[in-house]
Amino acid sequence: MNVEDKERLPGGEDALQGGDRRSGGSPGDDDQTVAGTPQDSREKTGTAGGPDGAVPDATAGADTANAAGVVAETEQPVTDAAELERKLAEQAARAEDYYQRLVRLQADFENYRKRTQREREEFFKFAGEQVVTALLPVLDNLERALAAKDQDPAGVVAGVEMIHRQLQDVLAKEGLSPLKAVGEQFDPALHEAVMQEESTTACDNTVLEEFCRGYCFKDRLIRPAMVKVARSAKKTGE
Repeated sequence: MNVEDKERLPGGEDALQGGDRRSGGSPGDDDQTVAGTPQDSREKTGTAGGPDGAVPDATAGADTANAAGVVAETEQPVTDAAELERKLAEQAARAEDYYQRLVRLQADFENYRKRTQREREEFFKFAGEQVVTALLPVLDNLERALAAKDQDPAGVVAGVEMIHRQLQDVLAKEGLSPLKAVGEQFDPALHEAVMQEESTTACDNTVLEEFCRGYCFKDRLIRPAMVKVARSAKKTGE
């Protein structure tokens, strides 16, 4: 500013100096005020961050996204734990059901075992009931024969013979069968030799006599026959 300019201003140089003082600085400061600072530009133009002119942080969106991810990750284990608790409760209920079934099965099996044991004992206890019942008529006839022995001896003999046949019939129905021994070849599986006698007519080891009859019960030998066996005289002479 030259002298002419100073003169045109009202108050002259004093006004100019007063203006300088109001601006609070030197001519250099005046130049900065005219040009404006970056802060003044921000104050004049404002920012997209808000009314206070704050500059938005470029990482704010990323932080928000990270926070949302952390929340999601935190909720996921909670959801997994709830699912595991539900499955654990289901398995516990299933295990309890299986246990109760096992207890009932064990009780049923124990009752079954006791019942079968009792039935088995009763079966063996009364296994001969049918045979005894069948022998009762034989016993009745034998008692009648003995009661009539003094009145009719011949009738007693006939009665005993009848009782013998009746007893054989009862035992045959139960599966008892006598062994044929006399005239048969000696069989150590069926016969028991209690005596040996030389014979000129019978072959060697032929059963000559039966002392006690042998019996089979339903194809099983229950008693061998006690017999006398022939020994060839020709074999003895040799």
